[in-house]
Amino acid sequence: MEEPRELKRTLGLADATSLVAGSMIGSGIFLVSSDMARDVGSAGWLIVAWMLTGVITLIAALSYGELAGMMPAAGGQYVYIQRAFGKFTSFLYGWSVFAVIQTGVIAAVAMAFANYAAELMPVFSAQNVLINIGTFSITAQQLLAVSLIVFLTFINTLGVKSGAGVQKIFTTVKLLALFGLIVFGLIVGLKTNVFGTNFTDAFNANQTYQDVKDGPWLNRPLSGILLLAVFGMTLMNSLFSSDAWNNVTFIAGEIKEPQKNIPKSLFLGTLIVTVLYISANLAYLALLHLKGDPMATDVMGKGMQYAEMGRVGTAAATIIFGNTATVMMALLIMVSTFGCNNGTILSGARLFYAMAKDGLFFKRAVNLNKFSVPEFALWIQCIWASLLCFSGTYHDLVIYCTFASMLFYIITISGLFILRKKEPQTERPYKAFGYPILPALYILVAIAICVNLLFMDTRNSIAGLIIVAVGIPIYFIQHYSRSKKSH
Repeated sequence: MEEPRELKRTLGLADATSLVAGSMIGSGIFLVSSDMARDVGSAGWLIVAWMLTGVITLIAALSYGELAGMMPAAGGQYVYIQRAFGKFTSFLYGWSVFAVIQTGVIAAVAMAFANYAAELMPVFSAQNVLINIGTFSITAQQLLAVSLIVFLTFINTLGVKSGAGVQKIFTTVKLLALFGLIVFGLIVGLKTNVFGTNFTDAFNANQTYQDVKDGPWLNRPLSGILLLAVFGMTLMNSLFSSDAWNNVTFIAGEIKEPQKNIPKSLFLGTLIVTVLYISANLAYLALLHLKGDPMATDVMGKGMQYAEMGRVGTAAATIIFGNTATVMMALLIMVSTFGCNNGTILSGARLFYAMAKDGLFFKRAVNLNKFSVPEFALWIQCIWASLLCFSGTYHDLVIYCTFASMLFYIITISGLFILRKKEPQTERPYKAFGYPILPALYILVAIAICVNLLFMDTRNSIAGLIIVAVGIPIYFIQHYSRSKKSH
């Protein structure tokens, strides 16, 4: 009788670190600073937001390091939640990841890839509608996004080394490219007075907004509680751009010496990206005026706040490289999103594999192919992510679940405290840095962000909770079905 296939531990520290950094860096760092600049209207508060994001992410990653060392199994965060809170809570997490947290990000990143591909090849424009049935349409851009998801899924069915090899190449290229943008940006920008101007009265915050459609652009001074509320809202942009660092925990079953390598990769990957993100924003502020005029016709006039289509990375590159910047940045972001999506696709399927082993996902998802990867789980993930590309609402879905994702980070790190009490004798090859103060600080800050979101963006926050709640009846239906079969 053929032996059941098992996941193979073939990935080292460099592979794991590459997955952490590569999954974090997508298109966000080249875009969201424009929205953040409009929200806070201050160079000082913009940098504080990115620094706080880095600190929060590092604390979370160091806390996860302890859990990863205790439970070096495929599924990562899903396994940690189950150990601390039981199957019901872990299923709700797994359901949310499948419904949108992972698949929604895959769809959104694939669409970002296709969007920038259209800069080089207009045939892939969103305006190139191929099929139009009533209000439903299929564009060349959507088909390119789906093709990317299918291609990367296929690559990852050929073995974890195949997917990890692609990841390492694309992560290296985009890290070098982002580093180059930062270095050239600072060299060119610091020869001007733009940086000094941006940091004159750096913490005088003003939110810029348009009063009505095509109406006047107004500035609203921010201070006190209002400043904290707006700051908490805009923080979601940088937090989303820094997310997916936890994906490496999903593939714990394929990492050599996971008790050592996963905590190290979490720390190294998040630290590298945090330094690059803060440096990138300093480079933007050295090249572009933070405040701009929406009616301006040139890059400097528009500033960071009104960069064309929010593409602050392209605007900054234009100051350095001139008219060739559009092509250069399109290529860089295509490389970045390609690598980001590869890491997200590779890791997500392992979580669904772990759920299937518990009887909480499609039964066939537990099967491994001849390359010892969960092929069925990969293709199910591919199908749902592709459908989200056609839904036209994948951006909304990602926004909705950013709130839900924060809730599960809070739950997971709370599990650190529960397991310390429930299982004091369990071996912990690595212990969370700064425990209990830093993990508790993370929980308090994350709760504050969620409460702020409930007040400032009630619709999207409630939508995130609804997506999680939909998993409740699904869990009990599955539980009832399993109970009937066992009798």
